[in-house]
Amino acid sequence: MAGSPRCGLCGAAGRVRCQRCRVTYYCDVNHQQTDWVSIHEQICELLIPVRTSLPFPLSEKERKHNMEQLVMRQKYIIDLTSRRAQEFILDGKHKEAIPAALHALHFSTEVYGLNSVQLVPAYLLLAEALAGAGHHLQASKYLSQAEWIVLRTPDCSAVVQCKLQRGLGLFCAARGNFEQALDHLANEVYLVSSTFGLKSIEAAGGYFHMANIFLRQNKMDVAKSLYAKVTSIWHAFLLKSVRAQEQALQSQQEMSPFTEDKEPSEDPLTEAQQDEAIRVLRTVLDVREQAPKQQPGETARVLHALAMLYYLAKDLPKAAETAMKALNLAKQLPQPESLEAISHLLKLIESKPSYSYTK
Repeated sequence: MAGSPRCGLCGAAGRVRCQRCRVTYYCDVNHQQTDWVSIHEQICELLIPVRTSLPFPLSEKERKHNMEQLVMRQKYIIDLTSRRAQEFILDGKHKEAIPAALHALHFSTEVYGLNSVQLVPAYLLLAEALAGAGHHLQASKYLSQAEWIVLRTPDCSAVVQCKLQRGLGLFCAARGNFEQALDHLANEVYLVSSTFGLKSIEAAGGYFHMANIFLRQNKMDVAKSLYAKVTSIWHAFLLKSVRAQEQALQSQQEMSPFTEDKEPSEDPLTEAQQDEAIRVLRTVLDVREQAPKQQPGETARVLHALAMLYYLAKDLPKAAETAMKALNLAKQLPQPESLEAISHLLKLIESKPSYSYTK
């Protein structure tokens, strides 16, 4: 029957209703529990005004206002579900990411339409979650849909094209098709470099995934070279970010010496970028520390980059711990060029009012 409730996950007949929001249905309790753990707990109450029919407005102005409010709420849910799915993926919990990614796609479709290029990120996110959970056939269908949209959109932005190449590359890597994966990732690096520059943090992602593939093929020299490139890009970017934050704080203190210190209003990295950067640098650090032939200079550089990243993310205990490791390692080098920068970072960390630790 038309209008019958459908499962929020699989689309089957809805037999179980969420007793909190009362607007979401599931085919069984298992799907309800799966959705709850993934994302529904966070969006339960947000769904009520989105899924509840409003009285028919009397004027065009009211209709327009109601529609604007609806779209605004839907876009907020898209952002929330996308971030949640990405967090699960970064933690290696691909199965848990699937419901959140599904909701991101459903709401993106409602807001932008079936064939909009705005759907590509949601398709890629869902495909990555499915591939990571071992559902390769389903993942390939969503990837194909994303690729079709990009191909039929002549003015598609380079950013979206880069995301597509990344998605295709990761999918091929998950299936063990390393040569094709490297081709896609090389295309990503080319597109990113043409748009943002060879040494941009956007380019670092492609190099990182290429390094992972070479590592899986036991091509250690190539992998280490690419990991070094990733570290160098992030290290340079984070050095500039720390200096920019320090200068901004100094300017604020000079302008308002009697007011309470405040952090700069603009963060150099989004929360999602910070999470990805931490995951990338931790992976590189693990590779460096577990390598039979140690390269203490490269390891110290990774530790320094991680310490700066923790500092910018306001995780001061981790920043101090990691910076001390970098400092101790740098002291053992024949030419410890980074000692001054690491020592300065430790001073910045210790100067924070909320920070204290025992050396």
